[in-house]
Amino acid sequence: MRRHPISTTSETRPKTVRKVIRTGATEFTYQRSVQHRPKIDPFRDALDRLLEENSRRPKRERLTRNRIFEELQAQGHEGGYDAVRRYAATWSEVEVAASAGAYVPLSFDPGEAYQFDWSHEIVRIGGATVTVKVAHLRLCHSRMPFVPARPRETQEPQPSGPDRWRQDGFDL
Repeated sequence: MRRHPISTTSETRPKTVRKVIRTGATEFTYQRSVQHRPKIDPFRDALDRLLEENSRRPKRERLTRNRIFEELQAQGHEGGYDAVRRYAATWSEVEVAASAGAYVPLSFDPGEAYQFDWSHEIVRIGGATVTVKVAHLRLCHSRMPFVPARPRETQEPQPSGPDRWRQDGFDL
């Protein structure tokens, strides 16, 4: 039996053949502008709430998509698992894209920002062993470290800003 060279798939139906002959186009694509979800739409708010709560839980306590589907079924959802899985995947992609918009500057103006920490160190001053409070400061612009030490806590080891360091004789 000999087959006809033109099959009857969706690409070569008579309307498509006519369209190719009239316009000369050979590829046709269809993009759906709105995805209708007749089974999920009534439960969209509940599903969004479940997904939001689930994303805030620690990783070990998060529900699987199957468990989220079961929770939605308990609320009356009659649709299938696959629709819930696809919706959850799309929801996750949107959340990741939204959080990727955070901006952390990698360059700073002089005196704009610094990193700070403090510690207690044991030092020898004039032959006596003394515990001092040490402020560790590193300027973000120049990466220059400052490490002033104070013998007593009443001398406030934590700076109140770059002006405090200028008062102590450091030129920022």
